[in-house]
Amino acid sequence: MTETAKLAAPLALALLAEMAMGLISTLMLGGLGAQALAAGGLATNLFFTFLIILQGALSGAGVLAATEIGAQRAPLVPAIYWSGMAIAAGLALPLFVLLSMPGPLLHAMGQNDALVSDVGRYLHVLRWGVPGGLVGVGMMRQFLPAIGLQRLLLWVMPAGIAVHAALNQMLIHGIGGFAGFGFEGSAAAIVVTLSGLAAGMLGFLHGHRTFRHFVAPAWPRLALIRAMLVIGLPVGATFAVEVGLFLAIGILAGALGPEVLAAHTIALSVSSVTFMVPLSIGQAANVRVANAMGAGNHAAARRAGFSAIGLSMAFMVAAALMLRLTPGVFVAAYLGKKTAANAATAALASRLLRVAGMFQVADGTQVAAAGALRGLQDTRVPLILASIGYWGVGFWAGRYFAFNGGLGAVGLWWGLCVGLAAVAVCLTARFALRS
Repeated sequence: MTETAKLAAPLALALLAEMAMGLISTLMLGGLGAQALAAGGLATNLFFTFLIILQGALSGAGVLAATEIGAQRAPLVPAIYWSGMAIAAGLALPLFVLLSMPGPLLHAMGQNDALVSDVGRYLHVLRWGVPGGLVGVGMMRQFLPAIGLQRLLLWVMPAGIAVHAALNQMLIHGIGGFAGFGFEGSAAAIVVTLSGLAAGMLGFLHGHRTFRHFVAPAWPRLALIRAMLVIGLPVGATFAVEVGLFLAIGILAGALGPEVLAAHTIALSVSSVTFMVPLSIGQAANVRVANAMGAGNHAAARRAGFSAIGLSMAFMVAAALMLRLTPGVFVAAYLGKKTAANAATAALASRLLRVAGMFQVADGTQVAAAGALRGLQDTRVPLILASIGYWGVGFWAGRYFAFNGGLGAVGLWWGLCVGLAAVAVCLTARFALRS
């Protein structure tokens, strides 16, 4: 468990840093009014949601690199690196195009013309952060742990967040004689931060004499690209399926009223932060399991996978206790002082956070088990199991509990618990059998 925790800590920091960029930008936009906050917040959420899904599709690069290093075939790693870079560049182009023309997507989501226009202005700037987010940060988050350089994330990411906060203040509101860019300045801050982080990590990796042999010039290989996509595309699709589930649950919560939707948003926001830790543990698991499999040590691969699952469960049990015992602390961070106007929302959000504790134990278990299975290069069947569990069990159970069972928003979250628990059991059992 100690080795898994050491590997997971920098990855968790990197994931939390990406979340913090969106949070800082949203908070800074608050001073420009409700319309700017709504448009900027929606655009930022869309950007990072697509980014994280596509970053999942790059996971094959880390798995193959860790496997080859475990097998002591390091000379093949540069070809894996450049093949992964080719995939990242190939994924960046369609995302750039999508963010350049967001109107059809936003209209399909039922957004009004004014909001669509403002979101389009914001994304017109933010789309230039796609190369840094995928070719740079996304690829580095997958590749660095595979070659043992995950500590670089510990040095770079905190500095990036500090710079990002300062850039937001300067580019939105200006400083000294510089007037700033207002609304679009927030998007520009994200672009500059992601590009700077990418340039810093790439420069260190390519310039450091201990590690640059892993990225020596090499042509991308079609066979490697195919192998990475076989591993990575189902991972990205799994992320998309889970994101889609939470979006659908949010729509059902909205049908129960604005107070319910607000409480659901608070619970989901808090849960998303704690989820970054087991998500990083899952990535650490795929590196350690792949490394052991490359070395032909199946027993070590099995131990690495189950240690990751156990570590993730232990963290989420601690998080569940915290949410169950002190939900009001987290609710107050979003709603401020409890008043008559927000009393109903605060009470419901506290109830949802107590349920979220149970939900997170299951969620942490399934994501760690999925990471361990990635180390075995097993991603297609987990995608099928997750799709069935999320939608065939979780969505319909939540809908039934909420509307037929009369539990409202609490029923929606109990449905999530049931669905995620089913996925957790199936994926853990599959790892036990496959390993």
